[in-house]
Amino acid sequence: MRKLFALVMVAVAALAVGPVRAADMPYYPPVIEVPDVDYGVGGSFYLRGSVAGNLWAARNFENPCGGCGTDVTDRGYGYSLGAGFGYETGSGLRADVTVDYLNNSGLTFGNGRKANLRGGLALANAYYDFNFSGLSSSAGGFGAYVGAGLGAAWVDTTINDPNGAAWAWGDRFEPAAAVMAGVTYDMGAMVADVGYRGVYLPTIGNTPPNMVNAYVINNNWIHEVRGTLRYRFN
Repeated sequence: MRKLFALVMVAVAALAVGPVRAADMPYYPPVIEVPDVDYGVGGSFYLRGSVAGNLWAARNFENPCGGCGTDVTDRGYGYSLGAGFGYETGSGLRADVTVDYLNNSGLTFGNGRKANLRGGLALANAYYDFNFSGLSSSAGGFGAYVGAGLGAAWVDTTINDPNGAAWAWGDRFEPAAAVMAGVTYDMGAMVADVGYRGVYLPTIGNTPPNMVNAYVINNNWIHEVRGTLRYRFN
């Protein structure tokens, strides 16, 4: 009987002490891992390269000393290649400096003459980038941009007679401006875009020794569909 009584007392004591020890053990709350939020690129320098097909349109052709002028009857077609260096803030603003080689031929005048063009274009540009995800402009994925630029062009032109013989030629520097818009795909270190660029040159002309062969082509627009790749230095 005494042994049975002792066993009962030990069991009761164990039941009483167990909850006390459980209450004394520290409580460790579960660890909730919060994933990092990708806020995009905070700001970075970049290099860029472009290739484009272009169309040359103008209002008219004038020969100031020869006393003749004629309207443009057909557009010219060509291409451009370009490179540049810039900086983006990550908040939407972006700026770069670009240099392009232009080539175009076939601009036709009412007298049957045709103009060919080649030259260099240097522009300082500013843009605003949009991201379709609603996050940072450089957060990745699809986006869009608008921009404008100012600069100058060195333009070398040749005017050919209807039979193909060169009638006049020359080169000179011209002021230039540009407007841009397009869509982008941000891959992180690389950004690809396809867009429109319109380059405006108020005049294109020459300064020949014999001013009888002087000419001016007025209100020139070079319309481009351009593809560009940008590489970021993060």
